[in-house]
Amino acid sequence: MLHVRSIWNGVISFGLVRVPIKLVNATESHAVPFREIHTEDGGRIRHRKFCELEDREVTAQEISRGYEESDGTIIPITDEDLSHLPIPTAKTIEIVTFVPEDSIDPLQMGAAYYLAAGRAPAARPYALLREALRRSNKVAVAKFALRGRERLGMLRVVGDTIALHGLLWPDEVRAPEGLAPGTDVGVHDRELDLADALVDALGEVGLEDLRDEYREAVEEVVAAKISGEALPEAPEPERGVRVLDLTTALEMSVRALRESRDGGTDEPAEAGGGRSPQRRTSRAAPREAGGGKPTSAAKRPQTGKPAAAAGQDAKRTAARSPAKSTAKSPAKSPAKSAAKKTPVKKAPAKKRASSPKRSA
Repeated sequence: MLHVRSIWNGVISFGLVRVPIKLVNATESHAVPFREIHTEDGGRIRHRKFCELEDREVTAQEISRGYEESDGTIIPITDEDLSHLPIPTAKTIEIVTFVPEDSIDPLQMGAAYYLAAGRAPAARPYALLREALRRSNKVAVAKFALRGRERLGMLRVVGDTIALHGLLWPDEVRAPEGLAPGTDVGVHDRELDLADALVDALGEVGLEDLRDEYREAVEEVVAAKISGEALPEAPEPERGVRVLDLTTALEMSVRALRESRDGGTDEPAEAGGGRSPQRRTSRAAPREAGGGKPTSAAKRPQTGKPAAAAGQDAKRTAARSPAKSTAKSPAKSPAKSAAKKTPVKKAPAKKRASSPKRSA
């Protein structure tokens, strides 16, 4: 169960059936938070609100809303003025129709929420609406008021929970007129076949394998700055390939994807072409092998530390090993044999040198 604070409490109006619910955010942001600072001394930048007439800072209690006319005149609008609006959806998610899910334009989709049953008596009507949505294979379109305005929403079943997707009103979606090329631009059958092959090759990547590589790279930079280590080096940009025509570009794309799929590893994370899963795997392996100390020990040869310590460790290891005598015996035997042969070779030389003297 999600232990998240509800942002809105109300009821779902399903005909004469009313379902008390709580609105909970279904998504969360993992973006790295930054603060504005003064470049010279690192001090935090604070944004304060000033009244342009009195030229002084004002508090939140002194701030209200107003509507600006075309000539710049501000018309104050108070909370009391808005409290008398005849909005039936002020605390109600009013279901107005049921439609097939594919009839909702994805351009209208906005923020997503989970609907939790408000109280114990709400469990049965909540389950009734959920099963009705499942059996109809449709989604519910509803109206509700949130954050000072009436909104459009779509209710659908996610697992055993009813989810609410905020929708834009139809007149809030712009028409894409004049953006696409003219209909007189045609493509060849060969290009379509290659595009189909490219679609099939790219279709093997799962959404669960995709990662925010930019966020991971930013986290690495922040971690390096905190620990005082060197900043990670940026990867070298890939060399661009000059493509002469569309068909060649498609053929090279399909060939590259097939080669990477057949010759690459079987890890699903690398099928998406991401570099961060490889970095994450290389960092996680030493920790699983033996914690922080083995990891630092493994890094010593790479950092170029003196080899004397390594030689001392090797001597200690050799002293403990029973194979020490075995290792020394072959080393001594050649030395002894060489020492014995040396006098034998020198003896004839001395005799030859002395014989001429005697004869003389």
